[in-house]
Amino acid sequence: MPLLSADSSKITRKQSFRSLEMVKVDMDKEIDLQPFGVDYGRLENGLVYYVKCNPKPKKRAALALAVKVGSILEGEDERGVAHIVEHLAFSATKKYTNHNIVKFLESIGAEFGPCQNAVTSFDETIYKLLVPIDKPELLSEAIQVLAEFSSEIRLSKDDLEKERGAVMEEYRDNRNASGRILDAYWTLMMKGSKYADRLPIGLENVIKTVSSQTLKQFYQKWYHLCNMAVIAVGDFSDTKSVIELIRTHFGHKYSALDPLPISHLPVPSHVEPRFSYFVEPEASGSAVMISYKMQVDEVKTVKDYREMLVKSMFRTALNRRFFKVSRRKDPPYFSCSISAYVLVRQLKAYIMTSSCKEKGTLEALESMLIEVARVRLHGFTEREISVVRALLMSRIESAYLERDQMESSSLRYEYSQHFTDNKPIIGIEYEAQLQKSILPDILASEVSKFAEKLWTSCSCVIQIVEPQASATLDDLKNIVRKIDKLEKERSISPWDDDHIPEEIATSKPHTGNIVQQHEHVNIGATELVLSNGMRVCYKCTDFFNDQVLFTGFSYGGLSELPESKYFSSSMGSTIAEEIGVFGHRPSVLMDMLAGKRVDIDIEVRAYRRTFYGDCSPFYLETALKLVYQLFTSNVTPDDEVIKRVMQVKEEAILARERDPYTSFSNQAMEINYGNSYFFRPFKISDLQKVNPLKACEYFNTCFKDPSAFTVIIVGNIDPTVALPLILQYLEEEIHYTWFLSKLLETKLLQLLRFKHGQIYSASVSEFIDGDLPCLDSDILGDIRIDFSCDPKISLKLVDLALNEIFRLQEEGPSDQDVTTILEIEQRVHENGLQVNFLVLYAINIVLVLLATKIRKILNNLHLSSSSQSPLDISIWINIQDGRTE
Repeated sequence: MPLLSADSSKITRKQSFRSLEMVKVDMDKEIDLQPFGVDYGRLENGLVYYVKCNPKPKKRAALALAVKVGSILEGEDERGVAHIVEHLAFSATKKYTNHNIVKFLESIGAEFGPCQNAVTSFDETIYKLLVPIDKPELLSEAIQVLAEFSSEIRLSKDDLEKERGAVMEEYRDNRNASGRILDAYWTLMMKGSKYADRLPIGLENVIKTVSSQTLKQFYQKWYHLCNMAVIAVGDFSDTKSVIELIRTHFGHKYSALDPLPISHLPVPSHVEPRFSYFVEPEASGSAVMISYKMQVDEVKTVKDYREMLVKSMFRTALNRRFFKVSRRKDPPYFSCSISAYVLVRQLKAYIMTSSCKEKGTLEALESMLIEVARVRLHGFTEREISVVRALLMSRIESAYLERDQMESSSLRYEYSQHFTDNKPIIGIEYEAQLQKSILPDILASEVSKFAEKLWTSCSCVIQIVEPQASATLDDLKNIVRKIDKLEKERSISPWDDDHIPEEIATSKPHTGNIVQQHEHVNIGATELVLSNGMRVCYKCTDFFNDQVLFTGFSYGGLSELPESKYFSSSMGSTIAEEIGVFGHRPSVLMDMLAGKRVDIDIEVRAYRRTFYGDCSPFYLETALKLVYQLFTSNVTPDDEVIKRVMQVKEEAILARERDPYTSFSNQAMEINYGNSYFFRPFKISDLQKVNPLKACEYFNTCFKDPSAFTVIIVGNIDPTVALPLILQYLEEEIHYTWFLSKLLETKLLQLLRFKHGQIYSASVSEFIDGDLPCLDSDILGDIRIDFSCDPKISLKLVDLALNEIFRLQEEGPSDQDVTTILEIEQRVHENGLQVNFLVLYAINIVLVLLATKIRKILNNLHLSSSSQSPLDISIWINIQDGRTE
């Protein structure tokens, strides 16, 4: 199998990956420890800096202060202190008080939100800012904010009391079923290490009672400049001036003369596997997790880099097997995958995770262990590895083509990893040369050999999660012994793979012609009407070298159906996708597309049917072939697929019914929409009404008439190449609710978090009939406000929220409110103009924002379930005092 497919020969391009010279590989050559392509250095006071000029997004800078201080450094009476310090950084510093840092960020269009501006983990705390720099003073002030975080966080008693409620609410958010499952698994994984009882969120008692003095002691003990790095990546004119700003704001600061060293805390290995059978009545489903812990690989030489590629190929090959097993008759699991995670400093784990039917966890566990044992016994086939090789080669080609178009936030993340984890940065050019030179020589036998590191005797941890007990720990141990016995007896058969067709489409369609053509000069787009009636609008952009986005839509969907047809039809796209909407089963199509950068999906919604996706310009023909297959293929019921799809749906319904939030959600839904079959969630009784034949018949009608579809294509396309392919294979009303949502969200955060300190976050979401092709009547829909809090004060906070809405109705938003939201949205809009995604969906839309329009909508808010205003809002309160411990 060729490493790169041949259908790209028509595309010519500068900086071609295929013309990139292969290098003579010296396996003993050392990897440079200095990060490539960034100004990297250290100030006299020990502070490390990384500064990089990068134009994406324009007039923006991604900044960070990385601190090698996390929860692992906490004492027993400090559990949660590192995270509280991070919270209080945005509350008050020596220069900024009363959340003025948040106000500054919002005033310049830089959003503030949960986990958006800072994160505390076991080994480090990272403060992050994404700021506009179109005004010279903004970059300086943003760097000054980071400098304040480094040594000037105030940590007063009043600051702590105001923020304690927000931290407590974040703690409560993690006490749900998922949090309980993950906490138990982490404790078992890290048993014998301090990491086991140093979760960053901390202990409830510490959060509620810790003193500001304890916070100050922790901050002064560990926050030293020698443990920090400033990272600045952005659309700078030069790096020298940015380094001078860092020197100006940080250079005069000095830490203690003899700061305490940060020592490495090991996690002990173990030969005997550890087992957990976790019964969680509110679990979203039955699951199996198998982890193999090992030391983080140090990439110091080219040989180490090659070994890293081998491991990546192993994970990719095994994941493809897992996917194919999940699509077989009576599969042992619905989904399964293996991933590599760095758990803590110097420790990683390969974690296999599967979801399965209730009481099916033992079968899933057995199947997962068998697949690993099968690789040890028989290895991967050369054909499997050739597919994986093509995938990796395709990924590095795409990265190479986009090497000058990386987002600043992505580079910021790389530099923070270099600082905290010593992860090497060798440059995409050299990395592309290495992979192009190394990948062809990696054999299936080498990739298969890595399975030797995944014995259950290699620091293995196995956890089963079920909503109801159906097995015991002894059952788990017996499965492990059974697989060991089968492997010793070599009773596990080799892998049996599918036959893979050569061509996606067996025959090429007749070429059509263009009936009409119109140039939209104001937006640089061309609109075509083809001879089959399909409308195609395309726009050439240079935002990304290796990206073409496309979408096709037609109005008309599930909202047209009566109740008698709704339940079967609503399952149509789910069943069809599992059978194969492009003429081939998903497990077969996956191999057919190996190495081709094409992704396409379909959706049948309330008011329209859509296909959408993205591809490399090299594979535009492949993408259009898939669209052609969508319109010319019929799906027919397959008993095996139907059984699997219905089982997955049934498990999802049961999981939803186990969720304690469901009762409230159902009540709110019924009040808003009545008992409409269209809006209420699926029940088991509804599932029993599904006729698979009718489901497939409905889907087959959704993508049949090309004249009903409009297709938009945006990206790096050459019209001389694209037009013949299009001809062959494809043959104002403005809404202001999004602005209102953002306004309410901002005002409620200011009130309930920053003033009263009783919530962690608030969200305001909308559901508006915006998919409709024509709206000549009042707009109907929902605006929903969500926040969680201590049940004891929930009614008080709801009253405060409602009073704020009443106030906004009476007074309207202030000029400053409008300016702040406009600034945020303007920055988002500016970023959107630099990416194909937003151009695709807003190719001819102009947004106009006026404060008077917002006041008008606010005045239409009626806080009752019976109002008939154009924007009909029902306010519902959910008070839960469930399992929070």
